[in-house]
Amino acid sequence: MNEKPSFWQRIGLHEWFLSDEGTSALNSPQTMTPNDVYKYIIEKFKESIAELSFGDRVVFYHEFIISFNQDDYRLFMDNRKGIFGIIVHESVKKFYEILQEHASQGKTVEPSSSKWVFRFVSHPDYGPGDKGFIGKLLPGGGTQKEENLRVTFIPRQTGIAETFDVSQDVLKGFTFYSEGYYELPYINELEYDERSTTTTGNVNGFARFETIVPDKAFAGKKVEFFMKDEDILISGKDETREGSFIFKIPSDWVDSPHLRIKYNKKEDRFYLASFGEKTLLNEREVKRSDADKPEWTELPVNSRMLLNGIVGVNIFKS
Repeated sequence: MNEKPSFWQRIGLHEWFLSDEGTSALNSPQTMTPNDVYKYIIEKFKESIAELSFGDRVVFYHEFIISFNQDDYRLFMDNRKGIFGIIVHESVKKFYEILQEHASQGKTVEPSSSKWVFRFVSHPDYGPGDKGFIGKLLPGGGTQKEENLRVTFIPRQTGIAETFDVSQDVLKGFTFYSEGYYELPYINELEYDERSTTTTGNVNGFARFETIVPDKAFAGKKVEFFMKDEDILISGKDETREGSFIFKIPSDWVDSPHLRIKYNKKEDRFYLASFGEKTLLNEREVKRSDADKPEWTELPVNSRMLLNGIVGVNIFKS
C-alpha cells in the first residue's frame, strides 16, 4: 500500500522543512502568541511592498492567507476566541501607517482592490509552531489568471523563512474555516486612527464613537457618532428605532441592540452593557446580559470594542 505524499513532498520541498530524527526535542516550539501573528503579518506586508513595487508606484497584497499547525489554530479559536479579529484590525491600522509614510515621500499609493481579506487556516502537514503565508494581489478578482502564488513558510527547525512558487492546486490541501475569514474595506484616504479624523458641525457631546463598516456601500468611509445623551444604544442593520440615543451601524454583524452605553456625570466615567452575541472590550470578553437586567462594565476612554469579531468601535472623548 502506497503512502499518500505529504503537502511538502508534493511540491518538492519535503527535505527543507523536516529535520533529522532526534532533533525535534531540542527544537520544541513555544506557544504561539497573538503578538507573533501580528508581527508576522506586518513583516509579510512590508515584504510584499518591497517585492511588488516599481518606480514611484507602491504595490502591495490585499489578501493574506496565514496558515498554522492544526493544534495551534484550535488553541486560538478555542481559548482565544475573537483574537484573530483584533489582530486583523490592528494589522490594517499599521498597514495604513506604512502606506502613509510612502505617500508622504511623494510615491503613488493606489490599491489594486477595494478591500482587505484575511484567511486564517490550518494544514495537517504543519508542525507545532510552524506558520506560513500566501499573498494575493487581487482578492476575489474574477479576471485574475490562475497563476502560481508566492508562498512563505517558516519551519520550526530553522526559523528561517523560505519563499517559493506553488500552483493554485496546492491550496486544495488547506482547511479554510468560516470563523477565520475577515474582510475589511480599503480606506482611500490612508487615514485610519483617531488623529487623522476630521469632523464638521456640532461636535459637543460626552464622547465620539468611530467605526469602519465592512460593507461595499461604505468602502473608504468611517461612520462617526457623537454621544449627546447620557444613555445610548449601539444597534445593527435591523434597528427600526430612531433618535439621538441610537447609534445605528448598518451591518449584519452587529446585533440589534448590541450595546448600551451610559455616562455617569458624577464619576465622569462611561459604562457599557452587552446584549450582542459576542463583545470584546480591549481584547477581553464582556459577559452578555439581558436588556432588562444589564450588567455594567466600565468603558475607559480610547478603548476599542469588537462586535462579533468583525466590527470594531472606538470611543474617544469628544
